[in-house]
Order: sequence, then structure tokens, then C-alpha cells
Amino acid sequence: MSDIEKDTSTELKDLEEKLDTLIEKYSSVKNENSTLKTKQDELVREKAKLLEKTTIARTRVEAMITRLKSMEHGS
Repeated sequence: MSDIEKDTSTELKDLEEKLDTLIEKYSSVKNENSTLKTKQDELVREKAKLLEKTTIARTRVEAMITRLKSMEHGS
């Protein structure tokens, strides 16, 4: 095998290793992205539920304040 063939073979092996590393990193980032999207969806749903609960609580508190004021004026 000539020096040129050895150099070419070495370069190809290096390129293959770099490509394998790149593929592994891509897969890792793709999985992480998928996980983050799932988590984001969960958080968006949780936020919507909390906003709904907050609105319900606010409505109840306002109703109680109104009743207390009416009781105060009725006395």
C-alpha cells in the first residue's frame, strides 16, 4: 500500500469517526428536543388548569366580598 493510499485510508477513517460522532450527537439532541417538547406541552396544560382555578377562586372571593358588603349595609 502506498503512502497516498494510507493517507487516504486514514482520512476516510477519521471522516467516518467524525460522522459517527455527529450522528450520535444528532440523535441525542433529537431525543432531548422531543423530551423538551413533551414537557412544554405538559407545562402549557398545567398553566391552563392553574389559570382556570385562579379565575374560579377570584370569582368566589369577589362573590364573598359582595355578600359581606351587602350584609354590612343591611345591618
